[in-house]
Amino acid sequence: MENHDVIIGNHHELLLDHEMPIIPNPNTNHHHGNGDATEFDNSNQHQNRFDDGNVDDDNDDVDHGIGQQLVNHHEMIISNDHHLVEHQNSDVGVEPVSFQNPVIQIRTTPPPSYELMVGQEFPDVASCRRALRHTAIALHFEIQTVKSDKTRFTAKCASEGCPWRIHAAKLPGLPTFSIRTIHEEHNCGGIAHLGHQQASVDWVANTVEQRLKENPQCKPKDILEEIHRAHGITLSYKQAWRGKERIMAALRGSFEEDYRLLPQYCEQIRRTNPNSIASVYVDPADNCFQRLFISFQASIHGFLNACRPLLGLDRAVLKNKYLGTLLLATGFDGDGALFPLAFGVVDQENEENWMWFLSELRSLLEINTENMPRLTILSDRNKNIVDAVEVNFPIAFHGFCMHHLSESFRKEFNNTMLVNHLWDAANALTIMEFESKILEIEEISQEAAYWIRRVPPRLWATAYFEGTRFGHLTANIVESLNVWILEASGLPIIQMMESIRRQLMTWFSERREASMQWTSILVPTAERRVLEAIERAQTYQVLKANEAEFEVISHEGTNIVDIRNRRCQCSGWQLNGLPCAHAVAALLSCRQNVHRFTESCFTVATYRRAYSQAIHPVPDKTLWSEMTDLGLQDEGSSSVNEIVINPPKCTRHPGRPRKRRVRSEDRRSCVKRIVRCSRCNQTGHFRTTCSAPI
Repeated sequence: MENHDVIIGNHHELLLDHEMPIIPNPNTNHHHGNGDATEFDNSNQHQNRFDDGNVDDDNDDVDHGIGQQLVNHHEMIISNDHHLVEHQNSDVGVEPVSFQNPVIQIRTTPPPSYELMVGQEFPDVASCRRALRHTAIALHFEIQTVKSDKTRFTAKCASEGCPWRIHAAKLPGLPTFSIRTIHEEHNCGGIAHLGHQQASVDWVANTVEQRLKENPQCKPKDILEEIHRAHGITLSYKQAWRGKERIMAALRGSFEEDYRLLPQYCEQIRRTNPNSIASVYVDPADNCFQRLFISFQASIHGFLNACRPLLGLDRAVLKNKYLGTLLLATGFDGDGALFPLAFGVVDQENEENWMWFLSELRSLLEINTENMPRLTILSDRNKNIVDAVEVNFPIAFHGFCMHHLSESFRKEFNNTMLVNHLWDAANALTIMEFESKILEIEEISQEAAYWIRRVPPRLWATAYFEGTRFGHLTANIVESLNVWILEASGLPIIQMMESIRRQLMTWFSERREASMQWTSILVPTAERRVLEAIERAQTYQVLKANEAEFEVISHEGTNIVDIRNRRCQCSGWQLNGLPCAHAVAALLSCRQNVHRFTESCFTVATYRRAYSQAIHPVPDKTLWSEMTDLGLQDEGSSSVNEIVINPPKCTRHPGRPRKRRVRSEDRRSCVKRIVRCSRCNQTGHFRTTCSAPI
């Protein structure tokens, strides 16, 4: 493949304004916001919103100088006839205020920390505005900005006819703002709707910042409920989601900055994890990111020395600001768990990028072993993957993942019984058993049988597959890693790779320590299967032909076992790597140790070797420049800091990204379903459109 790339490197609780706690009225009914909550738009109620000013700072903390209690605050109570009766806390009587619609709003008497007094000072106009905003939200009235500039700030109550008004001005020669006047008291009775004009996205973001720092997995629905409980206002789901996104963007940093630091990150991986591979590729025309390939030495050593010669290929679409795809190559350890080998990040999924990824994977295996094992590769039926495997691993056995195949089959025919028969056919150990399962499918639906026969059985059926899959029919890697891959895919590229590295580092450590507690010869899953085979073999009759060949008679029939070549007529031994019950019966009859006749990858000693090397931490990026200054960088990489990588050209579409995975299948290989009328039994139409005479 022609390569014009430039290569760099080697081949709690929610804390809502603690300074101003609000205690909801326990006797008030709340309408909690959730994903289906109605969005109340109050933008047309007033010409000028309190948030529309010349100066505002979304990230500053809430000013501590807010006074105590707003003078003569009013408490709103919903009466039985759905009219709001206003009770004034002062001695001055006020006529009751009625509204056509009842106010479903928490009205609580605030603590003394909300009083605004003449002469009260704030560091700047932004702090003054924030103080008024939080006071308005806490005391359930809305503010309309009258004047806001560098030296003056004037606001009034947004309710028509309410005389409340406040004016603050800048002190001469200082940035400090001071409240000059507060006119009159409220006679409006507060707001008469569920939301709040001052509860903007910025306010939501500042309110939930601490909680998101402690728990980034907090959902917008939880944020809505906490804000409603603590502040008594109902916001839209979109406001909560946008507020969370704003804080998460500030916490995770810039996507563009991560692309710029990729060369240094690759250098740090190679420095902290010697003999690892970390390379970044860019478009030489504009230095835009194209590809990233990372494989840790611990993974390479474990795969080549202790894992089964079996690889699964999969990909996950990135959910971050820029379009991209994460490509994965994963092995399987002796206990059947995923053993990630290599990761690639590409700007888009296409044939060229899959060809590049598998080319890098082939080079990795060739460099680290003199005799690269003959692999078995599992993937879905994506044509780009099929072609890339054929070019880069021409002698490998390539099989289709049954998970993806059965999902395509289910979408075509929507019949659970047919899908179950398909899995039975895939698990059949002999050709005769396979054909009988296909005949059962054909009896139910000839179209379904025709559909499945068009997919060569040597690519998915155990009975026909030429390689050794050790019982693995699926390679749905992303689904298995979905919990943390999904969250990592929304982060900037370096943070995403660091999330993956930390997960691998934890896995290697935990599995290494767990294996030290095992006292058996085989790993737990293999030991359990062998014990089950020994139990079944107790009832079998064994006839000896010679030192290697045996005839085993059971209620299932007769099977010939060759212990020298580790073969059984049922194919279970050679396909799974563990002696089947027939082989176990033959081995026990001649007093052989059954554990000696299992594949080495199933032993505890080999398992420990798989995780013998550690994946080491990478220093924080704030220290990378210091290490470079001290000369702690790879030889020949002195110009790494001078290389600037731009982000990919394509960005994702605006709006909330999909969280549910969309599987990519080669639909061209699928046969279009034949529609048959249940009334006239003819094809091409349904019963409802049938025009045949009765």
